[in-house]
Amino acid sequence: MSKTSIEPTPAGTGLVRRALNGPAMGSRWSAVVHVAADFDIAALRAALAAAVEEVEAEMSTWRPTSDLERLNRAPIGEWTPIPAGLLAVLEAALAIGGLSDGAFDVGVGDLVRAYGFGGGARRPDPARIAVITGRPGFEPPKTLELDPVNRRARRLAPLAIDLSGIAKGRGVDRMAEVATAHGISSYLVGIDGELRAKGTKPDGRTWVVGQECPDRAARSLAGVIELTDAAVATSGDYRHVHEIDGRKHSHTMDPRSGAPLAGDLAQVTVVAESCMVADAWATALMVAGARDGFALAQRLGLAAILVGVDGTTRATL
Repeated sequence: MSKTSIEPTPAGTGLVRRALNGPAMGSRWSAVVHVAADFDIAALRAALAAAVEEVEAEMSTWRPTSDLERLNRAPIGEWTPIPAGLLAVLEAALAIGGLSDGAFDVGVGDLVRAYGFGGGARRPDPARIAVITGRPGFEPPKTLELDPVNRRARRLAPLAIDLSGIAKGRGVDRMAEVATAHGISSYLVGIDGELRAKGTKPDGRTWVVGQECPDRAARSLAGVIELTDAAVATSGDYRHVHEIDGRKHSHTMDPRSGAPLAGDLAQVTVVAESCMVADAWATALMVAGARDGFALAQRLGLAAILVGVDGTTRATL
């Protein structure tokens, strides 16, 4: 169920602070906006919820009816019509995959499910893992082809596509588009820890978001990030894990090894104009590792904070 709260903003602005939230992608979406007192907040809430639902309907691996799962079930080599939103995300995913030398890989869906993280799975399946490990990697356009003109896609190899590393960011961007379309010039929207801000608060202050310490045992802040007309996303190995034979495994897959990531980074935070881009790059840099990830961020001009498993922090911000 969605909730709304109202708080006054500084005197003389003529605006009130409204906070909304609701279920999204196994977590919660949230929005904080500054609007006139008579603003139709119910219409905004409905539109934000619809935007999140749109992305889930297109990209969820938990819904057999999603457009992504239709593509994953389609016979190899057969073109499948897909909506514009899914096409845009697949195009971005392939572009970032190329720029990251394959560190960002959406062709690991079978591995994600075998280790118990994806739709339709709840715990690791050793037999399935043994079959998948060592298979050929995801190499677009050899394994996935897009046809933007006719808005369709086809798989050219028996690999399942998983967009968990970019879909939440897309959902946040859609929420931002909705808020902007409603004429709101001051907002912070997010899904879980992926956030996007526009403008400043009525008193001129920037939006401030917390950067969590990469600690499984407790939640605490390592610092804060100020946002204005920007998005932030964080990837880490300390929240979603499975235990197999006494070992904890990250939900992030390493396409190089065909297994859960066991790298030297505990957390990566990326700031970008688009939350979709920030989301994907946070995952890519996690997979690339402390040395190569930092060098990649420097080379591409990415604003990133990389925290090693030893606590060492390096930043390009």
